[in-house]
Amino acid sequence: MPQAPRTLGLRLVKGDINGFIALSIDNLSVLALFAAVLIRGFGVPGEIVLGRMIPGTAFGVLVGDALYCWLAVRLARREGRGDVTAMPFGLDTPSTIGMGLLVLGPAFAHWRAGGLGPQAAALRTWDLGMASTVIMGLLKLPLSFVGRRLGRLVPRAGLLGSLAGIALLLIGFLPFVELMREPIVGFLSLGLVLYALVAKGSVPARLPAVLFAVLAGTFAHYLLAATTGAGVAAGVPIAAHFAPQWPTPDRGMFGAFGAATAYLPLLVPFALLTVIGGVNNTESARAAGDDYDVRSILLAEAVATLAAGLLGGVAQTTPYIGHPAYKEMGARSAYTLLAGLVIGIGGTFGVVADLLRWVPLAALAPVLIFVAIDITTQAFRAVPARHAAAVAFAFFPSIARMVTIELSDPKFASPRRFAALLAATSATRPSTLETIVALGNGFIVTATIWGAFLAEMIDRRTGAAVAFLVAGATLCAFGVMHSVRADGGVYLPWALPAGERFEVVQYCGAYLVLAVVLAGLAAIDRRSRAPQRR
Repeated sequence: MPQAPRTLGLRLVKGDINGFIALSIDNLSVLALFAAVLIRGFGVPGEIVLGRMIPGTAFGVLVGDALYCWLAVRLARREGRGDVTAMPFGLDTPSTIGMGLLVLGPAFAHWRAGGLGPQAAALRTWDLGMASTVIMGLLKLPLSFVGRRLGRLVPRAGLLGSLAGIALLLIGFLPFVELMREPIVGFLSLGLVLYALVAKGSVPARLPAVLFAVLAGTFAHYLLAATTGAGVAAGVPIAAHFAPQWPTPDRGMFGAFGAATAYLPLLVPFALLTVIGGVNNTESARAAGDDYDVRSILLAEAVATLAAGLLGGVAQTTPYIGHPAYKEMGARSAYTLLAGLVIGIGGTFGVVADLLRWVPLAALAPVLIFVAIDITTQAFRAVPARHAAAVAFAFFPSIARMVTIELSDPKFASPRRFAALLAATSATRPSTLETIVALGNGFIVTATIWGAFLAEMIDRRTGAAVAFLVAGATLCAFGVMHSVRADGGVYLPWALPAGERFEVVQYCGAYLVLAVVLAGLAAIDRRSRAPQRR
């Protein structure tokens, strides 16, 4: 006979250890890579990243993992069974790395170019990150109640195509460049990750595949350093500590909300994608036998993101893909709580700092490359075969954004020089560089609109395709897509200078003209199919 529901509670079983190791490594790798992007990529002072940004970010993971553990215990008691597996939870990899590459890093570089010292610029960047995270949490609270409807409103090709573009071009390609700076170490780690996770090869001692690959790459790094005399990359000479920054009237999170609104074209899609992902992951858990309430899963995730932002965190959280895999490991409810404690405590007391100090970035970068490959292939597998073209079409705005990131890197061109190149516009046509920048501005929204539009057109739903084009024209008018400002900010079109206003009219007109033509073709088609009266 099944146990009475009241006797079921939190229990640690053998499978929880496997799940705990896998989930902890996943989250620690993301934290370490995020910190490396800011510290090594943009020069943000390590004491600000590790001592102020990371603790609050890790605390959000702890809150979410504890809530998901509780939801699993509640489900087990309600259904009177002890084999319920908690949904995996942690930092959202695409938006966490996206925050570093697209929001925090460029903001720090902008404030440094404006004359602020590194500490002042880093503190302002931290404030921006907190405000951005709180905005994403606040967005996700109401979205939690309509998550299922959102998933039905936008074709999956638009949502997954935009995510795949981010994954392949930003999460995958940019770390690949870092990997090639130390090719022996990087290729070894990448090859082992692909061997174990893509080709499904066996790993000695049944170690987690990611841990084995990172250990092998780290060993090769130090072996090469010892035998060739090459210097080992210097680590971060500090340990993180818990230092939440409560907002104050003169400086803090509230003062950064104005700056954060300029990044809404990034923050809104980041939040939306985790909500849609949460709905899909809950459905995956239901198919595996654990019938979670979608609203509870999404609300817990929104609360965790808000907790992170209010305590100094700068990245959002999300339910992870892979619930069936954790269930297959034998994990139950305790593994999420254990992982949350390790991430929360480790992020506060220096585990991430130690990872950065001792583990080479070339050994960690392959983890992100695998994530990029996995997200991209999933996008094609999860949509009907006829929508593959829509997924691929959604990649182009991400390509433009990647080119913009590389061309505007202060290491190659000063902000003043980049602004001068952008200003070199003819009277009738924008320059190539200006066109690339405008295409990349709001790239997630653009990719979603493009993918959704083409998917609807493929399905002969011309009315829905036209609606997406009209939505694109409206978003272009306010700079949410194709912003003509170099920083990608939104604006009121009537407040722009005449030259920029003309560019806005051109972009809006492109969508509206195509919408009118398609609507006309659809009307002609309907008329030709209608039965002829005698």
